[in-house]
Amino acid sequence: MDTLYFDDVKVGQRIGSIDKGTMTTTHIMRWSAAIENFHRIHYDQPFATGHDKLPGVLINGSWKQHILIQMIKDGFGPGGWLWKLNFRYKKMDIAGDTVRGTAEITAKQEAGGFGFVTLKVQLVNQHGEVSTAGTAIGVLPIRGGKEVPYPFVEAAAYEAVRMPADE
Repeated sequence: MDTLYFDDVKVGQRIGSIDKGTMTTTHIMRWSAAIENFHRIHYDQPFATGHDKLPGVLINGSWKQHILIQMIKDGFGPGGWLWKLNFRYKKMDIAGDTVRGTAEITAKQEAGGFGFVTLKVQLVNQHGEVSTAGTAIGVLPIRGGKEVPYPFVEAAAYEAVRMPADE
């Protein structure tokens, strides 16, 4: 993948998207096992719907967070860095749902020789309902400028770059 430069992106531009097909209880349980989260709401339908009165076996919130990060990282390419991410869960996703993520640039700012982009990020199910929404700030190199260091560490020079207020 080519490097994405700050100079080449515009407000309103979508820089990332990701599609995850129909999530099954097997997908959900594999993620739960990988992170050692064995709460029954992630694999036991009768428990989830009967005992906890949930709409079904829940897709893990940590998996949804991972999907947001993967989408942004892939959108920025190897030269960019996801600096800050703020999101909230607005709706439960359950086994049988699909998840589509999008990331759109809402603001641009130069600071300290780097290009900062603010993104609106969201996950939407097959019914068009937003289940997870938030804001991210990423750092992109400026064409002809210095590379974004790995890891990108917060410094006083970047205090002017702030997360927008929660929607």
